[in-house]
Amino acid sequence: MTWHAEVRVMLKPSVNDPQGLSIRGGLHALGFDGVEAVRAGKLIQVRLEAASREAAERAVDEMCARLLANPVIEQYAFTLTEALVAPATR
Repeated sequence: MTWHAEVRVMLKPSVNDPQGLSIRGGLHALGFDGVEAVRAGKLIQVRLEAASREAAERAVDEMCARLLANPVIEQYAFTLTEALVAPATR
């Protein structure tokens, strides 16, 4: 079966986020003075083949732990759905 995972990677709350601070400063410069805080992260989409939902979850969790997120400074969460349509090929 083909699965679609969306992985959200964010810095841990205890880690300083200079990109988020820069975005907040830019928003303030544009007049959005009500913005109190911004945290920046990554959204990674993965399409994979796996025999079951459990196998797909294990695979995506391992991808995150080994490559997609740095466990020292980042945390991650993902959603997994069965892909209904095959991607276009070239």
